[in-house]
Amino acid sequence: MVHDPSILHQVASGDPRAMGECMERFGGLVWSLARRVTTSAAEADDAVQEIFIDLWKSAGRFDPSIASETTFVAMIARRRLIDRGRRKKRRPDAASLPDAAQPEAAQEADRTERSEEAARATAAFEQLRPEQQRVLQLAIYHGCSHEDISRTTGLPLGTVKTHARRGLIRLREILRDEGALEERPTG
Repeated sequence: MVHDPSILHQVASGDPRAMGECMERFGGLVWSLARRVTTSAAEADDAVQEIFIDLWKSAGRFDPSIASETTFVAMIARRRLIDRGRRKKRRPDAASLPDAAQPEAAQEADRTERSEEAARATAAFEQLRPEQQRVLQLAIYHGCSHEDISRTTGLPLGTVKTHARRGLIRLREILRDEGALEERPTG
């Protein structure tokens, strides 16, 4: 009995019918994952399309000795959905943009206040230990995950997480001590 190659191997080899079969086989799984994390059916449709494009590009990496096709597809979908969520968080929401009708004096006051806050945050950031600064710079300014930071710096994952956590706690303490951060009641 000849074993048929997996649908992902067929996609990777360029079989013209394979992608349609892949979408038919895994469409329900991908749609349900996308629908769980998106706010609308239209957004889920866009996510599903991105996921299948990524699957088409990544099908050659599928290794049945590591995971099943379903697991591989779910992993690709999960990564793409996480990426979409991160991109969405980085984009400003229209409601958060300054109102054009706001008087110029009020806009200038807002800019001055933000500038002062940024200066305080920068000064506080410079008081952190160098390794905490490096980890937080990669996370905040470059959008790197803990895993990415670990690979980039060569630090163990647990160490990266510790530096990030302790750095953020220290920043909060410095800003609170300077009166730049309001105390939040603990519940």
